[in-house]
This record gives sequence, C-alpha cells and structure tokens, in this order.
Amino acid sequence: MIASMRTFFISSLFATALLVAQPQQQQLLSPIVHADRSVTFNLRAPNAQKVELSLDNGKRFPLAKDEKGIWTVKTPALDPDLHGYSFQVDGVGTIDPINGEIKSNALNPGSMVLVPGEKPQPWEFTDIPHGVIHRHFYHSKIVGENRDFFVYTPPGYQPGKRYALLVLLHGYSDVADGWTTVGKANLIFDQLIASGRRPFIAVMPLGYGMTQADLKARAINSGGNFVKNTVNFEKNLLEEVLPLAEKQYKVSSKAKERAISGLSMGGGETLYVGLRNLDKFSWIGAMSSAPQLMGKADEALAALSEKDNARIKLLWIAIGKNDFLLKQNQEFVGWLKTRKIDHKYIETEGAHTWLVWRRYLSDFLTQVNW
Repeated sequence: MIASMRTFFISSLFATALLVAQPQQQQLLSPIVHADRSVTFNLRAPNAQKVELSLDNGKRFPLAKDEKGIWTVKTPALDPDLHGYSFQVDGVGTIDPINGEIKSNALNPGSMVLVPGEKPQPWEFTDIPHGVIHRHFYHSKIVGENRDFFVYTPPGYQPGKRYALLVLLHGYSDVADGWTTVGKANLIFDQLIASGRRPFIAVMPLGYGMTQADLKARAINSGGNFVKNTVNFEKNLLEEVLPLAEKQYKVSSKAKERAISGLSMGGGETLYVGLRNLDKFSWIGAMSSAPQLMGKADEALAALSEKDNARIKLLWIAIGKNDFLLKQNQEFVGWLKTRKIDHKYIETEGAHTWLVWRRYLSDFLTQVNW
C-alpha cells in the first residue's frame, strides 16, 4: 500500500513537471464577429509561407503572421449574412480548424460565419416554432449505389394530414444536406410558415444521376456526362426518391400543390424535370440554373408548347448579374419566348453563391400559393 502511494506520488510529480515544462499554446478563437460587423479570423500555421482568407462574395484578404505562428486578418464591415469562407494556405484550400460551423461539400468544404444585422434574416435561428429534418437511406438501382435524402416536416406536423410538396435540389459538388446545412432551408421554411404561409413538406434528395464516385473523380462534368447525369436523375427522383417519400409522408398528388426548385446544377434539373412533368409540378423555381445540362432545349423539352401555360402556375428564373451562368440563362429565357411560355425572369445583384440562393428560395416560396 505504501509502495503504491509512493509510486502514485512520484508519477504525479513527474506529470506536473511535464505540464510546467511544456509551453502552453495560445488559445485561439476564430472567427470573431465585432459590433461593427467586421470579423477577425485567426489560423495557427507556423510553417506556412502565405495565408489568404477567401470569402464567398469573391473577396480575398491576406493574413499577417506573428512571432508565434498565428496568422490574423480583420475584415472591413461585412453585410449581415451567413458568409462562407476558407483559408488558402500556400495555395491549398482548407477549412477553419477551430470553427465547427462547416460548409459541407463533396469537393470543396469550407466554413461559415454569421454576421447579424439589426433584425434576423429568414435563415437565422429565432424563437418561433420549428419543423423537423428527417434523414432517409435507400439503395438506388437506377444509379447503382446506396444514398440518402432529407425530408422536412413542418411545425405541428400531423401524419394523417395531407401536405403540399416542395422538391428542393442542390448544386454541383454539394451533397444531400446542402440545403439544410449550408442553405438553412429548414429555417427559411419555418419563417415562412410562421408568417402565415401554408405548411408543406420538403424532399431534398442527393441530386446526381451518376455515382458519388463519379462526382469525386470529376467524371460528371466531363465528356458530355452532364446530360446523362440529368436524364438519370429524373428517373432516380420520380421512380425511387418520391415513391419512397410518398410511402412515409402524405403529400398532395395535385400538380397545383407541388413545387420543384433548385440551384445551379439543381436549377438545370429543376427546369428539365419540372417542364417535362407538368402533371406533377405546377410551381417551378430555377436559381442560377445551368440549363445547358439538359442538352438542347428543343430536344429535351420538345413537347413543351404555349398550351402548357394553363398548367404552369409559376415558372420563376433568377440569377445574379455577376454569375458565370448569366448568358446561359438569358439564352434559355430567349428560347422560352420563342415557345411563348409564360415565365418570370429576374436578374439581381450577386454572383454564383449561397448569398443569393438563400434569398432566392425565400423569394420564390413567398410567391408559391398552393
């Protein structure tokens, strides 16, 4: 017993000596949002030669290094919003390792920071009733892999009640949780419903008609595979995802009570699936879409004609003036005019970022009257 106590005492002294002898690393916080809406970012990278901060709005800021290997930058005041960012460390992109707010992405993950304004934005967490996000897993025979999809049920959800349906599609390189993790779509839904909009169910699938291995190998956007991806995704959505969702949730089968919307790649899929299936969707919202992913519109949408205007409640297309897909959207809108298809086309400030897509989702759903 005495020997054991002596051993414990010696071990404790040794451990204490080690703690005293080892220098304590400076505790870091990052990001730090200041009252004037400027933000300080910190990164410990003692061996790095150059570090830059890259924001979703396209701006970059160099970081300065101190004698302890801490890189720091304080930005000018940022607009109130949820900003995505990453560090470029000697040319290599990386997340902020001490910020748990991750911007999920299959190819280019990043970090996020909320800069609040005078009043909360629709995608901020506020003290209102909130819905529930459900994750489902299944095997896709069409694509040939195991995958997932997410379902939002509104506050006060009643399993026996029938609800309107929104199908919401993410962009290229995103994963199935893109709209909830990064887009905060569920909070936007909550806000709309709290303001008096009709409660609805949203289905958010993995938006690829090819495998996730193809995505990571960059095979989807090469060799004309984007068209194959779009065509297969329509089958995956209509023949697998929605039937699975409809078995577990009561959603309306009426086209006038169903909407489809998406961004970028998902915007192209929205136009393709929505305009080819007007018996299933009357509300179509394309955000910063890539209509070229369906191939030639004359072939992909060959059956679309002026008489279909009677079935379209709203065809809403929005894109930023600085978006690299602006020309493709203008050309597609021009094609719609040749077919005399009623639509609402909007060009806003902004580029190809979540900074516009969250707003677009809120704006589109505000106009959906199901």
